[in-house]
Amino acid sequence: MKNNNNHPNKDKDNKDGKKSNRSEASIKSSPSRSTADKGLQAGRTLEELRVKYNENIGANLSSHSSGSRSGILSARSSIYVDLGQFLDFDDLLPMIGEFGLFQKLLFLFMIPFTFIAAFVYLGQIFMTLAPHNFYCLVPELSVVTDEAERKELSIPREEDGSFSQCLMYDANYTAIHFAFNRSIFLNSTWPTIPCKNGYVFDRVEMPFHTATMEFGWVCDSQYYATIAQMIFFLGSILGGLGYGRFADLCGRLSALVSSCFLALIGSLFTSITTNFAGFAATRLLVGASYDTCFTMIYILVLEYVGPKYRTFVANMSLAIFYAPFTMLMPWLALGFSHWRAFSSLCAIPICLSLLSFWLLPESARWLVSVGQIDNAVDLLKRVARRNNKTVPPVVFEHFKFSCQQFYKEELQGRSFTICSIFKKGRMARYMVLMILIWMAISLVYDGHVRAASVLDSHNVFVFFTIACATELPGNILVILTLDRFGRRWCAFVFTFLSGIFSLVAACMSKPKHMLGAALAGRFFANICYNIGLQWAAEVLPTVVRAQGVSFIHTMGYVSMLMSPPVVFLSQVSSSLMLIILGVLGLLGGVLALFLPETLNHDLPQTLSDGAEFGREQRIWHGPCCGPGSKRVKRPQRLWHQGSSLRTISRDEFRSTKMHRVARIAPRKTHISSQDTLDTEKTIQTYTFEHAKN
Repeated sequence: MKNNNNHPNKDKDNKDGKKSNRSEASIKSSPSRSTADKGLQAGRTLEELRVKYNENIGANLSSHSSGSRSGILSARSSIYVDLGQFLDFDDLLPMIGEFGLFQKLLFLFMIPFTFIAAFVYLGQIFMTLAPHNFYCLVPELSVVTDEAERKELSIPREEDGSFSQCLMYDANYTAIHFAFNRSIFLNSTWPTIPCKNGYVFDRVEMPFHTATMEFGWVCDSQYYATIAQMIFFLGSILGGLGYGRFADLCGRLSALVSSCFLALIGSLFTSITTNFAGFAATRLLVGASYDTCFTMIYILVLEYVGPKYRTFVANMSLAIFYAPFTMLMPWLALGFSHWRAFSSLCAIPICLSLLSFWLLPESARWLVSVGQIDNAVDLLKRVARRNNKTVPPVVFEHFKFSCQQFYKEELQGRSFTICSIFKKGRMARYMVLMILIWMAISLVYDGHVRAASVLDSHNVFVFFTIACATELPGNILVILTLDRFGRRWCAFVFTFLSGIFSLVAACMSKPKHMLGAALAGRFFANICYNIGLQWAAEVLPTVVRAQGVSFIHTMGYVSMLMSPPVVFLSQVSSSLMLIILGVLGLLGGVLALFLPETLNHDLPQTLSDGAEFGREQRIWHGPCCGPGSKRVKRPQRLWHQGSSLRTISRDEFRSTKMHRVARIAPRKTHISSQDTLDTEKTIQTYTFEHAKN
């Protein structure tokens, strides 16, 4: 690392009337000697002259803008802008509006996409519901109006005295059909065979006609529904990998619209399939759209929202939009009464999402990342106008220049890959732990979601609605606890409690008690699922954050592949299914204790930061009390993270020009007039030289 020595003594050329070029003026904010001397003559100590932030300066706009590029005050927002430093999105958002009319409209635009996400994720659960009461269909006996008589004539009994669901007598049913006295054909010694002509289902128990009922995915074919759901998650893995790259190349808006179009096509073709192969192929398409059809609008909205509103927007969008739609989904299925109508008619709102290509703005951060800086600046100007904010043109010019410098360096420095994480021992350990924790949390969450469809077969729609209702208080509880008790202890407590209640439910003999404990397990699973990805994004260094989070997310889908088989175990025993979910919850909770806490800590920016992050923490480290309850005091740093100049990307790179550290000189009791200090700030710029072969 080379020191550029941006010391005040280097600025004598400026004092002599020599002017720096624009690049040097923006990178080097050099104080004048006379200003520093005045501060010294006034008897100000070095402690008083240390680096400080200026947020609400009561100066006049004209006094800062008349030929001086050292700073400017935004007219409406009263936010001081230091034009000697690089300016990024998080600096600009307070000036153009952090949560104004523009952001509120974007927030409302999330409503149709939350419906799409709920339909895509939960729709297949209802399409493949299997009723518990059914028996073999014998067409020749359709003239027999008494169901009990039909069963006595065609269905053998099991050892417990109940009628068999998968076997029928091998008899001459044509003769029985024309017989005057059918009772003479009652013979329990006849040989039995598997059902040949389909099944008769109890429509009182299951008023919704599912694909499982139509295609006969019961008895020896009952695994077809499970395989179809696994294929859905296989599509999610492929879609997550493909759309991640597509979004980087073509933009967030293009990825959003194309994924919704894929969900539309897949849902419409699902409704006209006639066999398992066609059903599985169309669900693969729908699965490929899952996550992207909501994640892209989720990221897009958060990019335009100011930092202090992001936690609220991120969680409340799920609480007030997504949760109600998940509760509505079973009743839509019941209202349409047939899986084909449900698949086709619920796809109609997806058509409205296609209009977002003309209604929604593109990600300004993505525009910067691909070099379309002028378009990004024009877009941000429109945001300011919509929010009724006045921003001086020089601020946008300086922002544009900052983006240009960052983009030039980024093109030269995109050399970080997912493998970079595993080059450092501590980072590699964190990454493995986060993968295991997220896989456990994903399987527990999805397992509880699907378990709601099998735990209460008599009131499946009511119980599923109640289970989905736990999403709302879960999201609110995350907002209340996450920034108070920290990620680490919240993840441990909520994941561990999910496991405990799952095991308690497995031990219950009474169905009502089992359902109550299982609902509590689902409630805590909702919370830990919301914590997981945010925590992973904070532990990983900036330069590999996007790739690392994407990889962890993909591994979560891999674990979800095993969720349908786990739920399928309920055919054997519901307790066995809950025991597996409980053990995974306990395991995920314990593993969470071995990750570092990120609350009240500076997040790692470089690979070296990541290798040292959390080294000083111990097992009982806590942000609310005891060790770690106070923010770590470090020399004050003034840097702008280059990552905020672009959205989440596979090749995220932090500009070296954005790493500018405030120089803090050692304390002195007496300061001579020979020392040159800046009364506002003294900046020392470091340049990281790339190694040459």
